[in-house]
Amino acid sequence: MKQVLTVDDSASVRQMVSFTLRNAGYDVTEAADGRQGLEKAKGQKFELVITDLNMPVMGGIEMITGMRQLPGTPLRPS
Repeated sequence: MKQVLTVDDSASVRQMVSFTLRNAGYDVTEAADGRQGLEKAKGQKFELVITDLNMPVMGGIEMITGMRQLPGTPLRPS
């Protein structure tokens, strides 16, 4: 099953995205901000990351930048 990480500070947006993806057959992990998303990415490989850009604690761009530094990450700059 494909692993997806969804990161958003809005609980309702996370729930909507997760519900839609789970119904489409994906395994979804949620995080409430970039720091939580980065921590979850350290322990699990994700095929897709869906993130908000503006969040408290750590935004989406900073999180993706951090994820690109993780060993074995499939994330590459476009």
